[in-house]
Amino acid sequence: MSSAVPRVGTGVDVHPLTSSRELYLAGLLWPGEAGLDGHSDGDVASHAICTALLSAAGLGDLGQNFGTSRPAGASGVALLRETFRLVSDAGFVIGNVSVQVIGNRPKVAPRRAEAEKVLSEALSGASVSVSATTTDGLGLAGRGEGIAAIATALVLPAAH
Repeated sequence: MSSAVPRVGTGVDVHPLTSSRELYLAGLLWPGEAGLDGHSDGDVASHAICTALLSAAGLGDLGQNFGTSRPAGASGVALLRETFRLVSDAGFVIGNVSVQVIGNRPKVAPRRAEAEKVLSEALSGASVSVSATTTDGLGLAGRGEGIAAIATALVLPAAH
């Protein structure tokens, strides 16, 4: 049940890199880049957004809502569409979402607008901003072993 005030959620996701898969990140295929290992397509940006939205709406997290029951390789964009439905059914509209990708590669800036468009479309036009950073060689992302993402989402009660 929604409350009368805006609600904020945070989501984090991390996956190790693997050369045996293509990279899907922020809803996009990144040709020539090592992919992310995971049950789904490993899109850490999409997964972090899903968790942020589910958390803001009081619906738990990605694992609780999807777990490994989804077919292997499920796309992050498909998970975003289903998350949008769950959040809407719970009586909320998405105010906006911000996601930051943490890793050395790929360089997100040249495709930022494209990623924002794809992610926004998966969320029925909600405002999505994408940013990226490195960790200056620290941790698994800095050593090139994986990619992480952190997202924040604002949801508002739907008008009755």
